[in-house]
Amino acid sequence: MSAQFDTRAAQLIEFGIGLEDDQGERYVLVPIDDEIQGALREMVVTTRDELKEAGEQALLYEPSEKHGGKENLRLPLNDDFAANIRAIHEANNMLTKPSALANPENIFCYFARMSDGKGHRLTAIRRATAFKGVLKNRLIQLFSDALKLVHENIFKLDRDFDLLVDGAEVQILRPMGFEYVAELEEEVLKAVPKNVKAISNDLTFVDFAAIEAYASNHSRAARSLASIRGQRTKNIDQGKLKKACEHFNVKIKTLHGKLVVESDSIMDFLHLLDRRLYQVELVKDSPESFLAASRSRI
Repeated sequence: MSAQFDTRAAQLIEFGIGLEDDQGERYVLVPIDDEIQGALREMVVTTRDELKEAGEQALLYEPSEKHGGKENLRLPLNDDFAANIRAIHEANNMLTKPSALANPENIFCYFARMSDGKGHRLTAIRRATAFKGVLKNRLIQLFSDALKLVHENIFKLDRDFDLLVDGAEVQILRPMGFEYVAELEEEVLKAVPKNVKAISNDLTFVDFAAIEAYASNHSRAARSLASIRGQRTKNIDQGKLKKACEHFNVKIKTLHGKLVVESDSIMDFLHLLDRRLYQVELVKDSPESFLAASRSRI
């Protein structure tokens, strides 16, 4: 992570929204006045404070994890799952459309982009879950060619953002907001062939054909593959893997020299590779197997 962007040094603050209508999905800028620029600065500061409150050390975002409502997570900006975020952060010459707030039901997110004139940029994004609300007890709407403060319920600015792009990473406060704007479900399914190829290059003794077919239509399996790809698969021992499958009742067979996972055991096999299956024996001769919702090294 590069040095944190200084919002006080921002020379340019842009406000934009994500629209989805019969013309498709697109991002446009909306003119704003100085007071709203100040409110956007405050939202960035609040978001940074909440990230620190959620965790002193930012953890790497993993698509197969069951995340909480607020966390301190990070994801490299060049990651495949950050493609939509990069598009907002890096876009040049984005269309300015003063009338874009006319149909708030078409807005799926809003964002602020800041620049300090020295090549440093910050982008803050929030999922638009509601379209009525208060900004310091005052409301904003499109008026003439710029946003003005008015006393009508038109569009809501929240007190913070779901995520920030500061430097080469995405800082994630709300995983659900990130996943929505990043269109993670779609991206994780698109990544299945690439993830299978990377994993199968390490596990040449496993037949991944049925696994790939299943994951291409099931996002939970696709998320597991994305997580497995980021773990240690290079030196997995075939014998130990077979023994672990037997231990956790994962049904496999050997065909043409490769391990083939039976269809009703595909998710269990992926959970095993993702290090989510574990066993505890507190009662003598009564081992109990469990599936971890979250995984952290100890």
